[in-house]
Amino acid sequence: MARYTGPKTKIARKFGEAIFGDDKNFEKRNYPPGQHGNAKRRGKKSEYATQLEEKQKAKYSYGILERQFSNMFKKAQRSKGITGEILLQLCESRLDNVVFRMGIANSRSAARQLVSHRHITVNGEILNIPSYSLVEGDVVAVREKSKSLVAIESALASNSNVYEWLTWNDDLKSGTFLKAPERLQIPENIKEQLIVELYSK
Repeated sequence: MARYTGPKTKIARKFGEAIFGDDKNFEKRNYPPGQHGNAKRRGKKSEYATQLEEKQKAKYSYGILERQFSNMFKKAQRSKGITGEILLQLCESRLDNVVFRMGIANSRSAARQLVSHRHITVNGEILNIPSYSLVEGDVVAVREKSKSLVAIESALASNSNVYEWLTWNDDLKSGTFLKAPERLQIPENIKEQLIVELYSK
């Protein structure tokens, strides 16, 4: 499936925040790209433009394409609870995102590559579907043959994040997806209500 492979700093500058993680180039020029990026822009964004920008930010942050994102929204809409919160929970429950959150990879795109290249197991079985939706109690681990990979070892060594909804055993290089996170436990700066309003039009 096609993925965005263009310049990430340009996208981050468009949204005004480093949505792909630490970025030295973004820190140097944290204003919109383009000829007039550093100048004050005239005019106010329309309601639609603001809602669309928030949806695009969520899609780029999690590396999800439009059709997949739209299907996730429909699933969230059919579920009991707050639609926007459930949408983010579905994004967070993706295998590539959990691999990233556990610190096995430094970014979601790197996590997606690890999953696609069969370096990750779920409940003891090799799984190469990045969009696979994890459920409560699923055990995510690094495949035995892949435990000595330099990329994985360096990612784990530099990871300092701890999430209440995940556990991690560094010796076994495996962790458990305890449950879908609550909204307050999701660190992404996304205004999900704007996405709900956009799709509800």
